[in-house]
Amino acid sequence: VQLQASGGGLVQAGGSLRLSCAASALTFSIYSMAWFRQAPGKEREFVGAINWRRGNTYYADSVKGRFTISRDTATNTIYLQMNSLKPEDTSVYYCAATSYYRGSVSAKESYYYWGQGTLVTVSS
Repeated sequence: VQLQASGGGLVQAGGSLRLSCAASALTFSIYSMAWFRQAPGKEREFVGAINWRRGNTYYADSVKGRFTISRDTATNTIYLQMNSLKPEDTSVYYCAATSYYRGSVSAKESYYYWGQGTLVTVSS
């Protein structure tokens, strides 16, 4: 199983970016996928998640109203549309997946498969 994240880059504050994460070589049905991020010297934190079958979405308070998660079930791809970016959004963004419910959608421990991360830098 591979999760390939892409779309990171450098953007000015107030700008937008769209991240993608494609899951390949799947040997299971996806239950949910999520985005986490980790800034230098900080813990990895939850950004948002999506239930694969129902499409329900969940967001951290820090990104609610600015970020949107969507999915393409035909290509097993998850997206993170990031608008109104702030310098504090600068992080490496990771996608994650699980094949069954393992706990809270916002907990790192609830996901077994992880992508390699893509760097998002927001300049002020």
